[in-house]
Amino acid sequence: MEDKRKGFFSGFISGLLAGILILAVICGGKYVLDRMNGDYTGGLVSEKDVNDKLDRINELIGGMYLYEEDIDREALIDGIYSGYTAALGDPYTTYFDKEETEEFRDSIAGEFGGIGVTLSGRAGEEYVLSNVVEGSPAEQSGIQDGDVLLQVDGHTVSGADIETVVSWTSGEPGTEVVLRIRRGDEEMDLTLVRDIIEEQTVESKMIEADIGYIRIKEFDTVTYEQFKAALADLENRGMGRLIIDLRGNPGGNLSTVTDMLELLLPEGMIVSTRDKYGNTEEFTCDGEHEFQKPLAVLVDGRSASAAEIFSAAVQDHGTGVIVGTQTYGKGVVQQTVDLGDGTSMKITIAEYYTPSGKSINGTGVTPDVEVEYEYDEDDPERDNQLEKAIEVVNG
Repeated sequence: MEDKRKGFFSGFISGLLAGILILAVICGGKYVLDRMNGDYTGGLVSEKDVNDKLDRINELIGGMYLYEEDIDREALIDGIYSGYTAALGDPYTTYFDKEETEEFRDSIAGEFGGIGVTLSGRAGEEYVLSNVVEGSPAEQSGIQDGDVLLQVDGHTVSGADIETVVSWTSGEPGTEVVLRIRRGDEEMDLTLVRDIIEEQTVESKMIEADIGYIRIKEFDTVTYEQFKAALADLENRGMGRLIIDLRGNPGGNLSTVTDMLELLLPEGMIVSTRDKYGNTEEFTCDGEHEFQKPLAVLVDGRSASAAEIFSAAVQDHGTGVIVGTQTYGKGVVQQTVDLGDGTSMKITIAEYYTPSGKSINGTGVTPDVEVEYEYDEDDPERDNQLEKAIEVVNG
């Protein structure tokens, strides 16, 4: 047993040192290793101090920890990397293990392997299927809105949380999944072949005669084409004014939002970024597709990052009127770095500045027309912020 412990804890230390070397590669080689030797801590700790202390902690775990046999060794080593990163105190700089890396990549791509249907409900209640995506495996199998999901590949869904049930239906494109559903009084088994499902991040419609409405949920890889198509569709339907709804939008890809703004802004700056060394990068617009109709952009306290880049650029250029409440205030840019072993790190690399040169980090974008959302008990569907945006574009 003692030899086994020594082998594990030796590997544990090796994992830590590998993590230090990885961080060195990400952040600038010898510069970071020099910092690791004392500068970041004012000379209070050296690399040897770190190793000696970890040796001591490992001795305690190996000699005294009651549940040693239950240790998840991979999770313990991942904990070194995630804890080291978290100690920076930056909520946007994060270490992702292998599973988290895969989930993050799927989330920013806006595409995933699935069956193309929305699941709603809570654990202990019935899960109902709805919003069947056209052309999806769900539609092809005959699933209908209102069908009740009972089992997934033999797993009973009753009592399981919704994230677990969704994970059962998701998977590699081309693989099969068997659903047992109930429709009325009849139960049936349906075999579906998972496919690539493109998340619909943009919704559009015409409201109030000639007013177009576009809601952008987030800025994923697929969002640009969806937004471009929505604009064209509304133009073909006689749009004379436009409302873009970014409420609750957490942000997304910088390149996606700058591409989308090229469909709206006049010639000039979209956004600029500045890194720790003072290097700047500018994203500009040629103005060829400048939007010249009345425009309002809806925002709230959950509109963040790319959503703030969008609203700040529209505001600074005078292309539209920002309506709603103060935005979140995330004015920094992250880059995701592949660590070469299936894990990754999302690290803050720059701060961004609006076309007028302002930083909104920690403050957010102040709307031109401030209006708090007010819930109407007599009419729960009423949206007083949208009503104000309609008023704004109507002049």
